[in-house]
Amino acid sequence: MPHTNVSKFVGRSSELETLHQQLQQGERVVISAISGMGGIGKTELALQYAINYWWKKHYLGGVCWLQARDVDLGTQIVEFAQLKMNLEVPQEKAGKSLTLEQKAQWCWDNWQPSDNLVLVIFDDVTEFDKIKPYLPPNHPRFKIIITTRKQSLAESFDLLALEVLSEAAALELLESLIGEERLNRQWSEAKKLCKCLGYLPLGLELVGRYLKIFKKDLSLADMQQRLKKKHLEQKSLKEPTATMTVQKGVAAAFELSWRELDEQAQQLGCLLSLFALAPIPWYLVENSLPDQDSEDLEDLRDYSLLELNLLGRTDQGIYQLHELIREFLRDKMKRYDGADQLKQGFGQAMVAVADKIPYRPTLEDIVTATPAIPHLTEAAKVLSDWLKDEDLYQPFQGLGWFYEGQTAYNEALSWLKECKELTRNRLGSEHPSVATSLNNLAYLYNYQGQYSEAESLFLQALEIRNKLLGTQHQDVAESLDNLALVYFNQGRYCEAEPLFVQALEIRNKLLGKEHPDVALSLNNLALLYFMQGRYCEAEPLYVQALEMRNKLYGQQHPYVATSLNNLALLYRDQGRYCEAEALFVQALDMFKKLLGTEHPSVATSLDNLAYLYNYQGRYCEAEPLFVQALEMKKKLLGTEHPSVAISLHGLALLYNNQGRYCEAEPLFVQALEMTKKLYGKEHPYVAISLHGLALLYLNQRRYSEGELLFLQALEMFKKLLGKEHRRVAQSLNGLAELYSNQGRYCEAEPLFVQALEITKKLYGKEHPHIAQSLNRLAELYSNQGRYCEAEPLVVQALEIFEGKLGSNHPRTVGCRENLQKLRDQLT
Repeated sequence: MPHTNVSKFVGRSSELETLHQQLQQGERVVISAISGMGGIGKTELALQYAINYWWKKHYLGGVCWLQARDVDLGTQIVEFAQLKMNLEVPQEKAGKSLTLEQKAQWCWDNWQPSDNLVLVIFDDVTEFDKIKPYLPPNHPRFKIIITTRKQSLAESFDLLALEVLSEAAALELLESLIGEERLNRQWSEAKKLCKCLGYLPLGLELVGRYLKIFKKDLSLADMQQRLKKKHLEQKSLKEPTATMTVQKGVAAAFELSWRELDEQAQQLGCLLSLFALAPIPWYLVENSLPDQDSEDLEDLRDYSLLELNLLGRTDQGIYQLHELIREFLRDKMKRYDGADQLKQGFGQAMVAVADKIPYRPTLEDIVTATPAIPHLTEAAKVLSDWLKDEDLYQPFQGLGWFYEGQTAYNEALSWLKECKELTRNRLGSEHPSVATSLNNLAYLYNYQGQYSEAESLFLQALEIRNKLLGTQHQDVAESLDNLALVYFNQGRYCEAEPLFVQALEIRNKLLGKEHPDVALSLNNLALLYFMQGRYCEAEPLYVQALEMRNKLYGQQHPYVATSLNNLALLYRDQGRYCEAEALFVQALDMFKKLLGTEHPSVATSLDNLAYLYNYQGRYCEAEPLFVQALEMKKKLLGTEHPSVAISLHGLALLYNNQGRYCEAEPLFVQALEMTKKLYGKEHPYVAISLHGLALLYLNQRRYSEGELLFLQALEMFKKLLGKEHRRVAQSLNGLAELYSNQGRYCEAEPLFVQALEITKKLYGKEHPHIAQSLNRLAELYSNQGRYCEAEPLVVQALEIFEGKLGSNHPRTVGCRENLQKLRDQLT
């Protein structure tokens, strides 16, 4: 038997027991085959089994070790019989010379002693036909072990397939070589080193002995860096010590399998080395070699790479290379004449993957893309030089959208920034792909509320596209729409509107009237009209966008949910609460189904539904939704994000309506500070925050503080939204109520009247906002003793409240009480 210097055999106790159980079966000759990749420890396992059970006196008939690769088996058997048993092997029989095969069979037939178990080991078998003539006779005393790299050969017998060591076993093996103290002192680095070596026994033993014998002062971290730098050419992996069982380095062990591959199988191996160190979906391999027949590729995979354990199958249609085999194949790739073509094919396959990742991926999109992401990452990081100019941005965009869709914004930002730099450096500052990369990065900035950064990039992208493509182009329309959107988010509505309109006109002209981009333009323009209080103009656009998206995407899609949500917001502001609630609930359910239960779109839907319930006085239903939305947004978007400020403001409004002023104030203040920081001092959201805090001060009778905030909010609303906007009416009402409470009736009345006129103009005659304005004006008249003027206003308000909010709504109840008090005064 070969000599072994392994003082502690680790990680294979169950395999030893399994092997022994296999060999004890039946009343026949038993052959157990140990299979696995080069360096996995097949020979060492067979050797340790032989030594272990020899000392246990289980194989008193002896242990015969035969080297099956590149050495004549017959000669080995005859020499064993002559040297170990002192047998005189006959040279002829009946006057005829015996062949080597016949001599070997004579040795088995005359094996001494003749009545004990014999263990025979054929190490490193490449073909069964080569050992078949030399196998012992079919007698149960002979127990045979075959070690082989070939799966098909091993599967003909009782198979024992060896896998790499577990992390614990790998650490134990390393400890047995470098010592407990050295390993424990560098525990985390030891784990990394084991992982770097892929838990391969040969690699661990080579490196461990190298550290033990030659590099006693070298840290494990430095050892790992040397391996990363030189890979399989690092000295520790090339030169086994004299005391090792297997006298081969890692590359030499793999080389034996490589030589058995034909040229096409070697090409496939080189291609696989381009993939990341992760499970490989086979369809990606097929897509990388589009000119090759898929069945031929399967045969190369199954009958060559899998057969020789150079590739592993991890699941249905999923395969993986071992770390060190991948390094070995990468080294072969460097010397492969067709390397450039393989890299280009791999790059095209990854571009196709990236192209299928949409801007707003659903859970299904993410699940579909996930297996390919490590390989898409590899293409972006390592093989971008082999991508076509027009495809250069694609892997980065795909990765950006993939991570953005999971709210991993830092990862998304990193990829999109890298895309911008790479495209600009390679293609120059004026190229369509550069414009696309600028546009993509701006998308993310806009979503995160970083509007200045987004505006600058959108403007650059628009300028490039106008210059390269002309003013009438689909990409130019996209840039116009995006720039308008960032203006809209900044409250710059007058600048946004002409851009939205221009983008819509270009898209209608170029794409026809039923296209996803047309639906997007309709939605965005409607959003602007909605924020400006132009409800009659907004509604038909929202409805048209929804119908188009239903037709284009089907009824279950994030864009459909967005349209439902937007239309519901319009209905809510129009007092059409039943219609709004149904759409909000539908949108929320759809977002949860498509995007998962924790997603910014889900949080926004929760917020919207909570705002509706708050308007309706359904406070117990509203509060948990506000809280859930706020917690989700903080978790997903960070504590300082425009959407977080909206949730803080909504929850504060709820507490204010419930009279929970101590809880409301810090939320109002926090929302105000956040909006100022995010938007600057003049923005509609800042004015909304000022108005909310002013309402709180009004309820707390902190009139001086409240008046100042109402006035600031009113001026800002007028400046930013125009003088006839619902927000202006709200501020007029708030300020008028404050003056009324102070007895400043002459100042209050014209404000109430002005607010009522604006509200009637915006909403018609039947809306809760109108009822509220009527009720407030009536209260003013009542306070002045003008009961006859007040009564018809309260009656009208009560009718609206009962019709729109129901008889039990707090505002309805309050209005009814006001009417009773008023009539008491009249009587």
